[in-house]
Amino acid sequence: MTSVSRGWFAGLLLAVWWVWGAQAQSLRDTVRDTVPQVQPALSAEAPPPGSSLSGPTRTIGWEQLIPAGWDPYKDLKALNLDTLKDNDPKAEEALKKMRKMWDNAPINPLILGQSVRLPGYVVPLEDLATGIKEFLLVPYFGACVHSPPPPANQIVHVLMDKPNKRFRLMDVVWVSGPLSATKTDSHMGVAGYRIDAKAITPYTEKK
Repeated sequence: MTSVSRGWFAGLLLAVWWVWGAQAQSLRDTVRDTVPQVQPALSAEAPPPGSSLSGPTRTIGWEQLIPAGWDPYKDLKALNLDTLKDNDPKAEEALKKMRKMWDNAPINPLILGQSVRLPGYVVPLEDLATGIKEFLLVPYFGACVHSPPPPANQIVHVLMDKPNKRFRLMDVVWVSGPLSATKTDSHMGVAGYRIDAKAITPYTEKK
């Protein structure tokens, strides 16, 4: 995608979790090599054509799902990697601790109950002959599938009234509907938010 925002947050998550399966490099070297890389998140600047809803609907970005003052870098700094030797079992223990923190990442109470429009990638939670009825919406390609899941405040559980055959894994969509703080623990990741979808349309970029 060309008109994407700089997804520093998503990049950090993807980079740190590459550490988990690194075999050829030490823990510290892998983190140093990968953390500076930035994974682009979807832009929320362009409203999808033909998807207006009754009542005020806000177009939001993923950064607005993060509460003020919550710093994902704090957990990374807490690992204190420079004090750990290569293959130190404390490293794996620290990463598991961070995973637990991210699965309980705080939500932003200021946007709850609002009708929102959010862009993201589709991660189906089922594969039925009738189509998809629920899925996780994630901010960057590969999340929950090719890489470990982001924090709970960067995953949205989307429910539809009826199954839909139009969308597939990693399709990019706009989802519109009321946002709630319903937590969902699935085999693909822990979602801190839920949207009962009123409209789902293909993602389009601003021209």
